[in-house]
Amino acid sequence: MIRIAIAEDDPQAAAELCGYIDDFSRETGQALSATVYPDGEKLVADYNAQYDILLLDVDMPVMDGMTAAQTIRRMDQAVVILFITNMPQYAIQGYAVDALDYVLKPLSAFSFQQRLQRALLRVKNRTVSFLTISSKSGTMKMEAGDVAYVESQGHTLQYHTRNGDYQVSGTMQAAEEELVPLGFFRINKGCLVNLERVDGVQDNCVLIQQERIPLSRGRKAEFLQVLTDFVGGIRR
Repeated sequence: MIRIAIAEDDPQAAAELCGYIDDFSRETGQALSATVYPDGEKLVADYNAQYDILLLDVDMPVMDGMTAAQTIRRMDQAVVILFITNMPQYAIQGYAVDALDYVLKPLSAFSFQQRLQRALLRVKNRTVSFLTISSKSGTMKMEAGDVAYVESQGHTLQYHTRNGDYQVSGTMQAAEEELVPLGFFRINKGCLVNLERVDGVQDNCVLIQQERIPLSRGRKAEFLQVLTDFVGGIRR
């Protein structure tokens, strides 16, 4: 199921978009669902990286589509953004938030569905793995490659990332089940490391940037083999 959010203050335009999406879904057999928001602020307030595609009206009261896109991009690097506007000059600003395209008003079924097809191809062709982390500061979607390692601290998990540290509730076992298929390895009882970010192994420690993380003696042989396979392009 592809999840689409529409931020559009004109109820008629929103209904028209929903109709085009339903028609496209019926004609192609692609499962699509659409959720409508009357302005950008309500979309941002409800946002937790749950959508694959955003259709944002540029000109809306309270919070316009461009501002909403800028806010969402700080939380979600993966979502595909399409702007809806009657002012094509806004298309240039869309590059700043990595917008895929824009749809000109008045809407036409053919033009919209062409752009929807492009957006769906972008969604399907994504090869980067993403994680959704819910911390006290909010929910953030990030590339798995941005996480250096995860360590257990009591009843919480600490995610050490390129953009800072995030503390979330959870168990190491649950994190291991999610992250091992994405190229992580549990090197001791309380730490998962991203194989992509490992700089080396020295004195029974795994080196990641300036960090020295203890490597369990019982896991050392398996870790070295998994790391060798990973570097050589072999994924288990």
